Amino acid sequence: MPRKPIELEPRIEQLAIIDEHGQADASLDPKLDGDMLVRMFRCMLATRRLDERLINMQRQGRIGTYGPSRGQEAAQVGSAMAIGPDDWTAQAFREMGMTLARGWGMHMPMFFWGGSEEGNRVAEGINDLPIAVPVSSQTLHGVGIAWGMKLKKRDSVCLTYLGDGGTSEGDFHEAMNFAGVYQLPLIFIVQNNQFAISHPRRMQTRSKTLAQKALAYGFNGVQVDGNDVLGVYVATREAVDKARAGGGPTLIECVTYRLSVHTTADDPTKYRSDDEVRLWEKRDPLIRFRKYLIDRHVLDDASIEGIEEDIRGQIKAAVDYYEGFAEPDPVDPFRYCLAEPTAELIAQRAEFEAALRAEGLVSDK
Repeated sequence: MPRKPIELEPRIEQLAIIDEHGQADASLDPKLDGDMLVRMFRCMLATRRLDERLINMQRQGRIGTYGPSRGQEAAQVGSAMAIGPDDWTAQAFREMGMTLARGWGMHMPMFFWGGSEEGNRVAEGINDLPIAVPVSSQTLHGVGIAWGMKLKKRDSVCLTYLGDGGTSEGDFHEAMNFAGVYQLPLIFIVQNNQFAISHPRRMQTRSKTLAQKALAYGFNGVQVDGNDVLGVYVATREAVDKARAGGGPTLIECVTYRLSVHTTADDPTKYRSDDEVRLWEKRDPLIRFRKYLIDRHVLDDASIEGIEEDIRGQIKAAVDYYEGFAEPDPVDPFRYCLAEPTAELIAQRAEFEAALRAEGLVSDK
């Protein structure tokens, strides 16, 4: 038998619409209306400003360790705005732009990183799972949601977010395989920010792209400029439309960069150069989108300053609300672990409360 190539049906595409100078490819520009574009910009800017405030609060001891999202706003906001309220998301822990776009209050990341379960109390009617810190665990949660929607014959979809480091986890590959076999309405949003904590992307995989990992599981992958909010929006919208029509999952690799630290416990100078960071700062998603909007006469300097002022007021109100809230109860983890606590959990809670009383940390009242 002669050797012959095997034709693979799935494909890999690369997409970019707005370049580093804010210039758009007219043939690819989705030409969204002004209101939608302003919403995108406002949400990206709010994410950046809230991120800056949270870093300051951590340094001041007002919240605990925090994972910044600077530089990844386009990947999060562009994808989130391509789905509707009946759709779902399964997130990791660096998706603040997505949560703000989906209607989460600005106070919620303060509570989460401040150690309170209030930070994961998703409002009724918002179909988002709470923050998941264990790497790639949320991809399997996304599979469960997508499978449930398919079984119930709903046309809703689910986005599950992860980083480049998450693609090295077994959970990710199990989720990809299951999604491909059962043709689930699930979109994997991989934010390739170049580092799994301090481990560079080049040392995680020999694959030329992360998008091509979809080929092994029988569905399409797309690589998009993750600092181009319109590119991310269009790629996600196309994947969502395909999933709603029964076309199965898609993997979207958003090529971006973590401009800040992995968390506030991290020192990135140990594993990357200042020159590399400065190179990516020139590709800042906010700067290029702002230029695009000004060139299209959607916004001007005055209107942008008005948005800035409004965001400052919202952040101040969120901080005041957070700092005026009661201290978290240390027993809360036992209350929120299971809907019906087991006998073992009840016993552990009693032992923990006794230890708190012995240390004088709680009263007997």
